[in-house]
Parts: sequence; structure tokens; C-alpha cells
Amino acid sequence: MAITGDGARVVMLPAEAVSWAKEVDAPPAAGNLPGSASGVFVGRQGELAELRRLLADQGEAAVTQVSGVRAVHGLGGVGKSTLALHYAHTYRRAYTLVWWINAASTEQIVTSLAALASRLCPQWAASTDVPERAAWALLWLQWHPGWLLVFDNVEDPADLRHYLGALPDGHHLATSRTATGWHTIAPTMPLGLLDAEAAVDLLCTLTFGAEHALTSAQRRDAADLAADLGYLPLALEQAGAYLFETGTLLADYRQTMGRVMDAVAGGIDPERTIARIWRHTLTAVERRNPQAVTLLNAMAWLAPDAIPRTLLAPLCPDPFALGQALGALYAYNMIAYSADRQATNVHRLVQTVLRHQPDGSDGCPPGRQDAEHLIRRAVSDGNTDTLEWERLLPHVIGLAESTPANSPASTETADAYDAAAQYLHHQGREAHSIRLRTAALVQREQVLGDTHPSTLTSRNNLASAYESSGDLKRAIPLYEATLAQHEEILGGTHPDTLTSRNNLAYAYWSSGDLKRAIPLYEATLAQREEILGDTHPNTLTSRNNLASAYRAAGDLNRAIPLYEATFAQREEILGGTHPDTLTCLNNLASAYWSAGDLQRAIPLFEAALEQRERVLGASHPDTMTGRNNLASAYFKAGDLERAIELLETVLAQAEQILGDTHPHSLATRNNLASAYLMTGDLERAIELLETVLAQAEQILGDTHPITVTSRRNLADAYHDSGAPARAIPLLETALDRSKQFLGDMHLDTLTLRSKLAQARQLQACQHGSTATTVTTADRQQPPMAD
Repeated sequence: MAITGDGARVVMLPAEAVSWAKEVDAPPAAGNLPGSASGVFVGRQGELAELRRLLADQGEAAVTQVSGVRAVHGLGGVGKSTLALHYAHTYRRAYTLVWWINAASTEQIVTSLAALASRLCPQWAASTDVPERAAWALLWLQWHPGWLLVFDNVEDPADLRHYLGALPDGHHLATSRTATGWHTIAPTMPLGLLDAEAAVDLLCTLTFGAEHALTSAQRRDAADLAADLGYLPLALEQAGAYLFETGTLLADYRQTMGRVMDAVAGGIDPERTIARIWRHTLTAVERRNPQAVTLLNAMAWLAPDAIPRTLLAPLCPDPFALGQALGALYAYNMIAYSADRQATNVHRLVQTVLRHQPDGSDGCPPGRQDAEHLIRRAVSDGNTDTLEWERLLPHVIGLAESTPANSPASTETADAYDAAAQYLHHQGREAHSIRLRTAALVQREQVLGDTHPSTLTSRNNLASAYESSGDLKRAIPLYEATLAQHEEILGGTHPDTLTSRNNLAYAYWSSGDLKRAIPLYEATLAQREEILGDTHPNTLTSRNNLASAYRAAGDLNRAIPLYEATFAQREEILGGTHPDTLTCLNNLASAYWSAGDLQRAIPLFEAALEQRERVLGASHPDTMTGRNNLASAYFKAGDLERAIELLETVLAQAEQILGDTHPHSLATRNNLASAYLMTGDLERAIELLETVLAQAEQILGDTHPITVTSRRNLADAYHDSGAPARAIPLLETALDRSKQFLGDMHLDTLTLRSKLAQARQLQACQHGSTATTVTTADRQQPPMAD
């Protein structure tokens, strides 16, 4: 008598069949593995060793049974079956039999076991049905210890319960997309993604062959593609086979990735492509919980990591239902939870596949409208909660960046993008708002038209973002186009037109093109005086800006009286302690600083700082700017001790209040490093400047003024320390940026060209025998912009 594999039937076997179950031995290394182990296998040696350790017999029978059962679970395509196959091949001679079982359902398990009877006892099995053969196989496994059963792709862990209880004398290895339900069945080993290096090795081997010598560009492109594929082994295998067969460039594959996830190349099973595997998974998830698929489709359009549960809640308002839906996705490894389980992560390749589903009845890909709805509900102009904004921001940007070409535009979505961009603006991270400003402009152009006032405002805001990031080559044409449209639609003297003209003048000023900036400032000031009046706040702003342009041009004879007049008017109209008045006072002090009149500059800086501390508070950004400017004055006066003390105080406050990577913190850190440099403390200066440059490049972008300044200062520090080889690459980069954004004949470009020549000369001297002295220019710390 025997029991079938599913434990549902008792089967009476003939005496001779029972005898054969006891007497028949398996041939040496017998098995039915579905493939060879000769293919490419990288990055899993540690997991292979861990599997062996966990499955090896460690002691008594009860311990043997537990340690001899292991379930490997993970996302479809992560390599669970491949790992199990390599384990079986590597250790097959340690087992009396290795049998591979398709375990997607109880029926398939029984069928796989029946095949074992056909292999070992064909003389009897040929004349019997499947349940009898499966029962015989169980009887044989009970008589013959030392085997390995691999249950591949287990859908329901409970399906294995009977086999693990009935078969204690061998090893059971299960693979499953399901992460839950194993705690009463077997210990589990979650299988993660490949590390970046292993993923690139696998992709390059499949694409070019093991013997191909990679160029640096090919390796770089492979690293970018491997990152896009999320280091998922099956996706890498599929991409490698496609690239090898078609000769497609790695960079081109990245551009069309969403469309080729279902493409079949030589050596790839059509049913084992990423898209088809995940479609099967989603079908299983939908059967279990349809709401789960709705949530996953919405998450496809957000950032892949740390999606807050609170953001998803509007799609599933009942917390219990939300937990059930997320649980279904988690069970099939379609999402992972954050450490506190209040946020979810989605593999970026899952997102790519979901984004390329056929459009729904509303003309949008599934989940897109839901994602926009979630972001619009979550984002608010009046929200000042920094922590909440930082949680939301990646998902607003993710939504903007993932907009499909055929997605209907919405001014409400544009408003959400603008609200997030304004948050970044107030945080001093304007360079990061470019993607949001661009998306908002595109939405408004589609809905409102090219010349609607709101569209013009969006275009102006995008130009401002480019300008703040240091990309004046894109900012200026955009400002020019916006001004032309304002003049055509609103007229030459409309307040919005005047604001647009003022912004263009500021961009010219920033680029060093004072020949165009000053006439534009002068014209704007004259028009504002005529239309708005001599003491209107915008008029005073124009007067202040014109004074700044005169100062930048070195025309202090015109700048200082204009600053003095503006300060007097603001003091009279707004009062001596109004923030705008204090800004003007600070600017006047800066003009005296530029004129070398430190006897007047320092007392004004001190007065402005004292009043800002009293009116705005010691930790207000304007107060910290004033403190920084006073330090600059002390610096220029040669009082390095007071300058360093003040800068250290400012830096500590900025880091505490604004954060370690806020532009104000970065600028202050740069100034402090310059002060250390002047005292001859090269070690501290270089360490600080290296930190500033790395942070500025990451946070503000490669062309932001703070990034550019810190790059130049670090090059100077390397040069002064006698390391021109380290200075030269930085100076070359700075020179390229200056020529690109400011022009070949700009003063900064000429200065950088001279410094680069000096560094190269010093390097040549170090390699030769001629003693040569190379001088460097004196450094100054200009006051920060107010």
C-alpha cells in the first residue's frame, strides 16, 4: 500500500511492484536535470556554497530533515532555477539520485514523480497510470536514502508539506517566486540581485564572448545597461543574447529596452523572457488580489525606491485592504518593504515592463492616471514639512521623467510639478528643479498653448532654473524668447514684461556680458520709474540690480551712489530694519569692499549682521549670509583668525539648520577652505575642498557656480601643494565649462587658461632639471550674493 504524492489517495500496489521499489537501485549519478551547467554562471559562488552548507547532513535525523530542506525565493528572473540547477550539477555525485520536479501545482508534482517511476521501473510503469507511478516513486525514495529532489517554481508552499513529512532521508531544494508561507514548511534563502561587477561581467561575456577585450567605452556602456536592467540575471541573459545575435549597440538597446523585453534571441526559451514571466506572475497576483495589480501599475510610474504607503492610500483607503494588496505583491516578490515597512520598493525593470503595456480604454498606459492622481493629492504649495517633501520629491520627479508621449496633459499635474520645483528653489537646489520645470512647461504648452500667460511664466521659471544651475547657454535664449512673447502679447511696459526684461538682464550679468546687461537694466529701471513710480519695490529692485551691474563692471563711481540712494529710499519707505533694507545695506558694504574701503565696509557688514540677528534671528539664511560676508571682509583685511572663527560658526549653523549639502553650507565650506589655504594649512584646505567638490557635483550639478568655484579652488590648492598633475585635470574641466558657458574671451576663461599654462609649466619643471619659479595670483573671497 502507498499514498500518492498529494496525500489524497491510498493506492494498492502489486507485490512485485513493492518488491521492485525496494530492490531497484538508481544508476550512478542518475537524474533528469533540465540543462547543463556549462553556461555562463557568475556572481553566485557564495550562494552556492551557502546552499551546500545548509543542505549538508549535520547530525541526527530530526536535524537532518530540517537542514535538508531549503526554499530559495525571489523575483521572477533573479536566477533561482539557475542557482538550483548549478547546485544539482555541482553536487550530483554526492547523491544517489537527483530529480527535478516541476512544482507549479500539485498535479505537476505528481506527474514529475510518476516520471521517476518510469525511469527506474519501466517494466511495470508502462502499464500503470500516473497516481500508481507517483505512489511507487514515493515508496522507492523511502527505501533509498541520499537523494536530492528539486521542486522548481513552487506556487503554494503548502503543496510540499506532505512530501517533506513522508521523505526524511534526502535533501529537498525548492525555488519559488513566493516569499511568504514558508515559515511552517522550510527555512528560506532569499536570492538577491547580482552585484554590479558580476552583472557587467555576465552581460559582456554574453554580448561579446569571453575572450573579447573590452574598450573602456564598451565597459562603461555595459555598466549603464546593467544598471538599467537592475542587475537581474535573466534580463542580462536575455539582453546579452539579443545583442550578440543582432549586433545592436549597448547604448541603442537602452533606448528601446521597454520594447525588447519580450524579444527572443537564440538560446532563449520564448516562455522564459522577462515580460512573459512577469505576465504569468501578475496573472497569479490578480487572481489572488485584483487591487494589488492596480497598486503595482501606479507604482510603475513613480521612483522605484521608498514609495510611502501613505502616498498609495487613496487607491486603497481601507488600511486593511491596502495591507492585503501589498501583501499579495510582497508574497510574489514584486515589491520589497523598507526596514520600517512603511514604504515599498519596486525593481526598476518591473517598472519598465509595466510602462510598456498596451494602453487602456482611456488612451493611457495602465496606472499612469492613478499615479498622477496620487501625486496631485499629495503635493501642496503650502506644505513646509521638509521631511514629507523629501519623501515625496523622488516620486514627483519620477512621475515627470516617466511621462509617456501619448499621455494627456494636465494643468493640475503641471501645478504639482511647480510646487515641487518651488520647494527645491527655496532649498537652494534649483539645478534639480530643471526636470520638473521642463515637464510643467510641456504640460502647459499642450493644454494652454504657447503664449498663454501661465505658459510664459513656466518658460521663465525654466530659464531661471537653467541660470541657477550655471547653464547660461540654455537660460539666455529661453529668457530672450520669453521676453519677445511678453512684449508681443502684453506690451513693452506691462509689469510682467518688465520682470522678464529684468531677468534677461540678470542672465547677461551672470554670463559676464555687461555690455548687454547694463543697457537692459537701465531701460528697465527707467520704465519702472515711469510706470510704477520712483519708490515702488520693483523700481528699487531694479535700481539695486543696476548698481550690482555697475559694480561688476568695475564702475564703482556709479555703483556706490546708486546703492547709497537705494538704501536711503528703502530705509525711508520700509524702515531701517526691513529685510530688503538690510539687503541693500549689505550690498552697499560689498561695494565698499570692492573699492578696497574696508574702513567703511566692515562697520556696515557688522551693522547689517547685528540687525539681521535681532530681526530675523541668528539662524536665518540672510543672517548666515551676512556673517559669511563679514568673514570675507575680515579675510581681505588680513584678519584670518577672526575670519576662520566666523566661518566655522557659520558652517556649523548651516549644516545644522540647512543641512550638510545645502548650497549655503557648500559655499561656506569652500570659503573656510580658502581661509585655511591662506594660513598655509594645505592639508585641511584640500580635504575640505575635495568634500565640497564631490558634494557640489552630486547635489548641484557639474556646472553650478559653487561647483565651478570649488573646482578652481581645489586646483589652486593642488598647485600650491606641488601636485600640478592633480590640478591639471580640474583646470582643464573648468576651462572647458568656462568656454562652453561664458565664451572663449571671457575674463574667467582667460584666467583659467593662464592657470592651466602655469600648472603645465610647473609639471614640466618637476620632470626636468631647470629650476623655475611659478607665481600664483592672490586669492580673495568675494561676499556671497545677497
